[in-house]
Amino acid sequence: MNDNGNSAEIGMVGLADFESEVLKSPVPVLAAFGAAWSRPCHLVESVLNEVATACSGRVKVVKVDADDNPDLSLCYEIESIPTLLCFVGGQVRARVVGTASKEAILAKLQSVFDGAG
Repeated sequence: MNDNGNSAEIGMVGLADFESEVLKSPVPVLAAFGAAWSRPCHLVESVLNEVATACSGRVKVVKVDADDNPDLSLCYEIESIPTLLCFVGGQVRARVVGTASKEAILAKLQSVFDGAG
């Protein structure tokens, strides 16, 4: 997880492209479930941008609107937002519920990678 200074784009995914963009991704994916009306989701957005930049090329960061994708929210047991799910090989390997710092999210991701190694 090195900060190379390049900004990484965070895309929106939904039910139609979740399988191709997340489950079948060749790189790990951090999917942030949230909603436009949620203040905590707005607070974590800048942190997600920092995480995406720090992990550019190693981890794809995407956002999922929980309101627009109730089936995905139900499938992955999203009970509060924001909820961040780390997918590796199509499987959920880590979950962060609520707001978290960049360092906390990177540490969680690192623990997933260390465990998978």
